[in-house]
Amino acid sequence: MAASLTINNIITKKPFRFNYSSNHRIPVAKHSPSSSNNKSSSYSITLLPGDGIGPEVISVAKKVLTLAASIEGIEFKFNEKLMGGAALDSTGVPLPEETLEAAKQSDAVLLGAIGGYKWDYNEKHLKPETGLLQLREGLKVFANLRPATVLPQLVDASTLKKEVAEGVDLMVVRELTGGIYFGKPRGFGTNESGEEIGYNTEVYAAYEIDRIARVAFETARKRGGKLCSVDKANVLEASMFWRKRIIAIAAEYPDVELSHMYVDNAAMQLVRNPKQFDTIVTNNIFGDILSDEASMITGSIGMLPSASLSESGPGLFEPIHGSAPDIAGQDKANPLATILSAAMLLKYGLGEVKAAERIELAVLDTLNRGFRTGDIYSAGNKLVGCKEMGEEVLKSVDTKTPASV
Repeated sequence: MAASLTINNIITKKPFRFNYSSNHRIPVAKHSPSSSNNKSSSYSITLLPGDGIGPEVISVAKKVLTLAASIEGIEFKFNEKLMGGAALDSTGVPLPEETLEAAKQSDAVLLGAIGGYKWDYNEKHLKPETGLLQLREGLKVFANLRPATVLPQLVDASTLKKEVAEGVDLMVVRELTGGIYFGKPRGFGTNESGEEIGYNTEVYAAYEIDRIARVAFETARKRGGKLCSVDKANVLEASMFWRKRIIAIAAEYPDVELSHMYVDNAAMQLVRNPKQFDTIVTNNIFGDILSDEASMITGSIGMLPSASLSESGPGLFEPIHGSAPDIAGQDKANPLATILSAAMLLKYGLGEVKAAERIELAVLDTLNRGFRTGDIYSAGNKLVGCKEMGEEVLKSVDTKTPASV
């Protein structure tokens, strides 16, 4: 029986730290957070390396996760399974039943990346991305948290002007298991003129909007107290209904300032004045796009982790970058997003706050010491590959002690 996640365990703001962190205790059903080194905790973790750079970054993150946990008296049983293109090549399907069952029975799931050019022209049910959608649906992880924080050490890596990027600290709360990615009817056909067509359906039930709204309001309440709901309510009926339900749930959170923004304007405002945002909540497809846009404000998509949470059961933790097949196997990948995803796994999946903060501090320390992969490199720093970046983080994990929690 996997550890239970509660949707109230969200975000507390801290200056110049990874602000998805929380100093609130995170209750779990099966295990309690280890508050003393006198008692060891043991967890089952499903690892899904996937494709492209996935195996490289997962290998590094596994080492960091293991070391940080061992220092805090935590033991792991890792169960590595196939997913995505690797699973297609080996089993003929993107998400083998064995993989899904292992994920469901674990305490948390850490994913690398999936996809690649090799499978781009497969039929839809044989695409790696279909396996990811099936995994999210199977784990019932409906709330995706994607932080975008510009660290002082990396402000010059942003493509935006320093005065625009400096101090950006926002969270995108994305609905993950509804909307156009899952809506029916969908498919291919012909219209009344006999022309070939493809179609999808953007549909949300009230309960789907209500539960993601509560996650977002709780997140905003523990951050800056501001929530911006992004939709396209001037055109789409599904967005009109989205806005109606968001407003209804807002009555439960009078202390949170709610605003609304059309998605096209939100896309512009994220590059014009990103500091106006604290917490954003939006549907599946808009969240997919806006969270990637927000990530580039920070300097690199290779820096950002994510957590996908359910009402009960194991969470799915993964970097938001793709499989980057162009650099796969060349030791060029940035493993920090996956390492920070492992920290989120410890904090939100297992309630192991001290071990999580040990990893967060180690990443900051490694950046402070000037180590950079190619995607975040600037003059005056040391250019390193994926493995060496991991080795430097390991050194910092072993020496940095998190504040007591």
